[in-house]
Amino acid sequence: MQDPDRLPAALDGAMLREALRPLPFYVDVEATRATGSTNADVAALARQGAPEGTVRSTDHQVAGRGRLARTWTSPPCAGIAVSVLLRPTEIPRDRWTWLPLLAGVVVARTVARAGVEPRLKWPNDVLVDGGKIAGILVEVVGASAPDALVVGLGLNVSNQPAELPLGGTSLALAGATQLDRVTVLTDLLADLAATYGGWRDAGGDPAGLRAAYLAGCDTIGREVAVELPGGRTVRGVGRTVDLDGRLVVATATAEHALSAGDVVHVH
Repeated sequence: MQDPDRLPAALDGAMLREALRPLPFYVDVEATRATGSTNADVAALARQGAPEGTVRSTDHQVAGRGRLARTWTSPPCAGIAVSVLLRPTEIPRDRWTWLPLLAGVVVARTVARAGVEPRLKWPNDVLVDGGKIAGILVEVVGASAPDALVVGLGLNVSNQPAELPLGGTSLALAGATQLDRVTVLTDLLADLAATYGGWRDAGGDPAGLRAAYLAGCDTIGREVAVELPGGRTVRGVGRTVDLDGRLVVATATAEHALSAGDVVHVH
């Protein structure tokens, strides 16, 4: 448990809104003391017609979620938990698959600007020295005619070893020079608005984004084991990420383009 004497300050919603004022993309920004899941909160707002650029952040997620029905836990005020509503309705749906990778590039750059060298793990993790420092969960809203996505980002900031799952790390443990959560979150959201805007203006063309992702991806060139939905595992070498955002794994007999899976970097 966290020591109350060193508990980081709560996020100041007014301060966050003021910091984001120069970014017209963000139109509805709130920070709460606690909530179940910021992704669930923003998804509910999306179904009510909330505009693109709606942001919800919280000091404490009590039911935070990751990929594959996993949970995401962090003590109050130790990390960043934020979700952003996007409505890229003019972009072909088959290019929406790049949004988790886009978010990964944004988070990795944010971590780097905080003074730590990150690497990406396909499809949705950011690593520092092999430890997970951030995770991403992108969810489509609407079953029959989806017109929105929620991008959820979790970043460990001041977490100490006892406050992290096995294999986790934080900006503080990695020796970051910037640990102020409003500063880090503002930087992250500014990068997200700019990168998403550029991707959208290019019609969702992944060319530039793909180059940035490949440059920072630790999965490429590594021996990997990828557990696929249904339980089958593909073992081989991560060769590249293709134009559809799929991980291409070369085995002894073939190359497999994988759109989903749980990746283990084999050491």
